[in-house]
Amino acid sequence: MDFQSGKQQVIFLGSERRLDFTAGPLVMGIINCTPDSFYPGSRRPGTEEAVAEAERMISFGADILDIGGESSRPGADYLDAEEELGRVIPVIEKIRERSDIPVSVDTRKARVAEAALDAGADIVNDISALKDDPDLAPLAAARRVPVILMHKKGVPKTMQENPEYSDPVREIAGELAGYAEAAMEAGILRENIIIDPGIGFGKRLQDNLAILRNLKTFSSLGYPVLLGASRKSFLGMVLGADVEDRLGGTLAVHAWAVIHGADILRVHDVRETVEVIRVLSAIRSA
Repeated sequence: MDFQSGKQQVIFLGSERRLDFTAGPLVMGIINCTPDSFYPGSRRPGTEEAVAEAERMISFGADILDIGGESSRPGADYLDAEEELGRVIPVIEKIRERSDIPVSVDTRKARVAEAALDAGADIVNDISALKDDPDLAPLAAARRVPVILMHKKGVPKTMQENPEYSDPVREIAGELAGYAEAAMEAGILRENIIIDPGIGFGKRLQDNLAILRNLKTFSSLGYPVLLGASRKSFLGMVLGADVEDRLGGTLAVHAWAVIHGADILRVHDVRETVEVIRVLSAIRSA
């Protein structure tokens, strides 16, 4: 069977789940089940609060919900799996009771990913690109689910301490291609791989801008591209704005990303991003 939320589908082929991008870019709403994510307005540490936010995002047109229990902001510490489980599993279970919207679990731990998939999640979003936990790639392969492989330099605790690149676009694209090859060697289907260049994860301002300017380089690798730029600090550097005042800059990036081929936008502000995509679609089809 297949089910729809907004304009997109997760297609079930036996035990396989695949995303369908033929209707255009997808909007992934961020639900941070944390007390310490970098944007205070996104923090939903209580189950009912997180589920209420999920319902709002669905009503605004989200195509996917991304549920995370461990902050990966610069300077963040590694979170114990038990605490992460306690934050995300009740939320996923309650969302699944109320909606068929595709759910992604934002985790780098196989134990959390397995419990999330058992609770009804459809996608694994791993900021470590399956590198932090050796059991995560075999799990994703066995469960035949889409995986998001993100590029980062270092670990969240120290990743913004003097990151350096000679040619950021070439280096990041090459590493992402290697991550994807390793995933396929572990048994993950090529069509289940999504790549994320990792805006803000061990990147300088000029690196983030270079990624955006060269999005087509990442698309040319042959995998769907997710972009997560929402309200991030590089926008604060450009605008001289605190995180609460970065919506305009965020929407500018989202419009640029849609025009230049991004397949998924991972966002805090679902309604506004959906409106950007609708207007761009109307312009293109006029």
